[in-house]
Amino acid sequence: MADWTRAQNPGAVEEILDRENKRMADSLASKVTRLKSDSDFTSMTGLLTGSMKRFSTMARSGRDNRKLLCGMALGLIVAFFILSYFLSRART
Repeated sequence: MADWTRAQNPGAVEEILDRENKRMADSLASKVTRLKSDSDFTSMTGLLTGSMKRFSTMARSGRDNRKLLCGMALGLIVAFFILSYFLSRART
């Protein structure tokens, strides 16, 4: 043990070590949270990239798929506006 630890009160040394341990645990917790959010972002990016590839493939194919694609896009837009209308009504 170092000389400075023998010269100080054992309770004070324990308190210093406890504070340092808590600081390091908080630092580790923040790093883990950051890594989890990075992982979530990476998986979401992969999902969006795959969706865009399928969307592009469908858009480049024949005329029937274009009609289906336009219908789906229109349906999603209408569903978005209906959902936003109901959510705004629920808040008031």
